[in-house]
Amino acid sequence: MALLPDPAPRERQHILISVDDHVIEPPHLFEGRLPKKLADRAPRIVENDDGGQVWQYEGRTYPNIGLNAVIGRPKAEWSMEPARFDEMRRGCWDVDARIADMNLAGIWASLNFPSLIAGFSGTVFWRSDDPELGLAVLRAWNDWHLEEWAGAYPDRFIPLQLPWLADPQLAAEEIRRNAERGFKAVSFPELPAQCGLPSLHTGVWDPFFAACEETQTVICLHTGSAQWAPIPAPDTPFETLTTLFPVNALVATADWLWSGVPVRFPKLNITLDEGGLGWAAMLADRADYVLAHSASGREGTWTSDLLPSEVLRRNFWLCSIDDPSAFGALDAIGADRILIESDYPHADSTWPDTQQVVARNVARLSPQDAARITHLNAAELFRHPLPTQDWLTCSTS
Repeated sequence: MALLPDPAPRERQHILISVDDHVIEPPHLFEGRLPKKLADRAPRIVENDDGGQVWQYEGRTYPNIGLNAVIGRPKAEWSMEPARFDEMRRGCWDVDARIADMNLAGIWASLNFPSLIAGFSGTVFWRSDDPELGLAVLRAWNDWHLEEWAGAYPDRFIPLQLPWLADPQLAAEEIRRNAERGFKAVSFPELPAQCGLPSLHTGVWDPFFAACEETQTVICLHTGSAQWAPIPAPDTPFETLTTLFPVNALVATADWLWSGVPVRFPKLNITLDEGGLGWAAMLADRADYVLAHSASGREGTWTSDLLPSEVLRRNFWLCSIDDPSAFGALDAIGADRILIESDYPHADSTWPDTQQVVARNVARLSPQDAARITHLNAAELFRHPLPTQDWLTCSTS
């Protein structure tokens, strides 16, 4: 399968910080990172009968699904079939090549989620048959991400950790330890009960949320992180599922609001990665209406003096790949709570035209609002450095 030639560097109209990209874990990730007694049981890449390369862990296989790494491939060759590393654009899994691809698209900084061997929030490792092995593998992933991926270019990557979902108290301890090491964010299941975990309503996760609030660790809820989707029928086509990605964010935000988590932890910051924008105003209106009607008089349902819409605006951050209509109704959302994403190297990605897409969406906004959305919000939220202004004028640095 042929890769397309490198695209020409795009004009840099804005400083861009993408809060949702992905790394395809390289084959060597776990080498030398586990205790000696567990090293031979670490996830590893094997060749399958069809000549493909897949991860193998505890007797199960986890393919690098083609649509998760289609950047740089002709659209006629996009598929769900497992992909080999030599069929991927090198920036999918090589950090130096990733920086080159970020430069081509004019993306200053990036937050990177994992792929299927880990699950977007470490659910594969939490479900390990051997919990000791699972915890060691999860820590190895975090160590690799901090030291070899984000650590290779600390000004260009926002370090994202995976949580240990088997034990909320240990997960809280890991948040504090990892914050001291430089992690700024954690990927968490958007709907933990759908993973077989205690729900948000139990209070079980409060030690974890307290640690996130204390350390300013941003909780990132990526669409699909709980392996849940609104499937209308058994024969619903794949296109319906991808069209409905923002529904995950709507459902998750409603559940988080009514769980009281952001009320109990008012300084908690929660991003809705790959969730889009357009649903947020509707949810805010509806939640306020419910509070005044069907929730009225129910003791303990809502314990804040703020309206649900106000808590949404305070604690949640909306993420946009490309939502042109929603940018035309910004008053209902607010420029101070919007982040942008390129979703490299997935099929939904705007790469290499992320600059063009974002510029079109913010074209009618004030320079101040455009700057907030393209980079200032993310820089403040994740406490991440910005480039010097001359970075905008250089297409290859």
